[in-house]
Amino acid sequence: MQPNQKVGKTYHDSTKHSYLSVMLDPNYVDASTQPSPFKFYPKFYRRLKLNVNNPIHSFLWLTSAITFEKNYQDAPYKLRVNPSAGALYPTEVYVQIRGIEGIVDGIYHLEVANHCLTLIYELIDDGLESYILANNRIIGFIFLISCVYYRSSWKYKERSVRYCCLDSGHHLGAIAASTYLHNRKLQLFFDFDKLALNADLGFENKEFITACAISGEFQEKTVRRLRLKVPFVCGTDYFEANQFIEDGYQATATSGSSQKQLEYPQFDFDKERFYQTVWNRRSIRRFQKKSISAKDFWNILQEVQKPIPTENFEEIEIYSVIHRVEGISPGLYQGKRLIKAGNFNDKVGYLCVNQALARDSAVTLFFVSNYSNYQTAMQIAGFLGQRLYLSSNYWDIQCSGIGAFYDDETQEFLETKKDVLYAMVIGK
Repeated sequence: MQPNQKVGKTYHDSTKHSYLSVMLDPNYVDASTQPSPFKFYPKFYRRLKLNVNNPIHSFLWLTSAITFEKNYQDAPYKLRVNPSAGALYPTEVYVQIRGIEGIVDGIYHLEVANHCLTLIYELIDDGLESYILANNRIIGFIFLISCVYYRSSWKYKERSVRYCCLDSGHHLGAIAASTYLHNRKLQLFFDFDKLALNADLGFENKEFITACAISGEFQEKTVRRLRLKVPFVCGTDYFEANQFIEDGYQATATSGSSQKQLEYPQFDFDKERFYQTVWNRRSIRRFQKKSISAKDFWNILQEVQKPIPTENFEEIEIYSVIHRVEGISPGLYQGKRLIKAGNFNDKVGYLCVNQALARDSAVTLFFVSNYSNYQTAMQIAGFLGQRLYLSSNYWDIQCSGIGAFYDDETQEFLETKKDVLYAMVIGK
C-alpha cells in the first residue's frame, strides 16, 4: 500500500457498514430538522438572472438545474440534474467567468433555487487560475464544486465522507453533460490547492472544495491569487460540526492522485434526445424484474468506460452481477469475463443492506479501486455513476445509485482486496 493511500483507507474503513453496525444504529432522523439544501448570499449582492434562450446562460443553468418540483409531507421537494444520496444535495457550484461578452469578469455562485448567478468577487488581475494551474489564464469558465457537508452528515453521519465525494462526482458529470450539449470541451482537476481556496473563499471549515472543471481557452499568463478574501456566508440555515469529516477532508485533500495522459471521450448521442434524458433523469425506486437486452447492456457499459478528461486519475474497476440480461448467463462478471456463475439476486439484495432495488434489478454494478487519492477515486466513481444514469436512461433503462452496502462482505463476494466505493443498479 502506498503511504498516501493509508490516509484515505483509514477514513474509508472507519465508515464501513456491516450487518451488525446497521442493526445497532439504524440511524433514524427527524425529517423536520433537515438543514436547508440551498445556499444564498445576502440580498445586496449583484445577481444575473439566467435566460435559457441565451446559449451561455443555458450552458451554466443546465449544470445544476432543478428539473422537478412537488410537495412532500407539506414541504417543497426539488430534484436536480445531479442525483444525491438521500436527495440531500450537499454540493454547491461556483464559476469564474472571464472574457465572456455581457458578463462581468468575476467569481459567481450558481444560485440554484433562483436560477441566477450571484457575483461574489470581481476580478482585476487576479483569479482562481493560480490555485489550480500555474502560469495559465482561462478565457471562459472555471467551475468549482464544493460540499456543505452538514447537509449530508445530518443524516449519514461519518459515512457522508463518502457521499459528499460521490455527489461531487455526480455534479461533475452533470457539468460534463452540459458541455457535451453545448459543444464545449471540459477538463477535470482534482490535484490543486484546495485548502487555500477554502480559506480565500470564506468557507470556515463548514464547506470545502472538492474538484474543479475548466471549459475555456488556456493562455500562458501569470494570474495572481485573490487579492481579497470572500466574506463568510454559511451554506445552510444551521450547522453542526463533525470533526471526523473535517479531519478526513483535510487529510485526503493534500495527497496526490495517480496521473495519466489527458484524453477526451467521444460520444455520439442525439443531442435533443440526450437533452431530454438529462432533464428527465430520475432515480428508480422499484424494478419490475424485467430483463434488458445484452446489446443495451454492453452499449451502456461501453459508454461508461470511455475516457475521463483529466490528468489526475484513479483507476476504477467495474464488477457486474448479472441477474436478468437476455442471452447472458447470470453470474458475477468483470467486463465480459465470468468470475462465478449463479443466481445471486438474493445475495446482492442482502449485501446492499436488504434493498429490493439490488435484488430486482437486471444488473447490479460495483465500483472498486486500489486508489492513491481517496477523494479523487470517490469522485471519479460518482462521475462514472452519472454516466451510467444518463446512458441507461438514454436507452430507456432505469438506474439508481446505492451508497449503502456491507463493505467487507461485498468485498469477499467480489473476490477482490480493493475497496468497494459505490454500487449501482440498472433494469426495468
